[in-house]
Amino acid sequence: MYTYNFEKLEIWQLSKNLTVMIYNASKDFRDSEKFGITNQLRRAFVSIPTNIAEGVNKITEKERSRYLQIAYGSSMEVISLLLISYELNYISSEDLKKYCSIVNEISNKINA
Repeated sequence: MYTYNFEKLEIWQLSKNLTVMIYNASKDFRDSEKFGITNQLRRAFVSIPTNIAEGVNKITEKERSRYLQIAYGSSMEVISLLLISYELNYISSEDLKKYCSIVNEISNKINA
């Protein structure tokens, strides 16, 4: 199978893997949250690798930068949603630390 340029990027791999982790973790959220925080959390997480993938293939630096800005904004949204999920007892403090640590690594790489 063909490997796309973005798939070779460590930042894309890291954000994609974290997205899969969150999809699996959010399966245990309350059913009443299916269209609430679960959906919002998943959408915010999936936005990070998809915007990285799309931005990498843009022609101009300005276009690439815009998609990375969107990915960074999504990473901040993710942190907010993780904190809320923790306060609602949907994730443990250990998971919160683990996920936030990875999101911080991703956001630092986006800004680098």
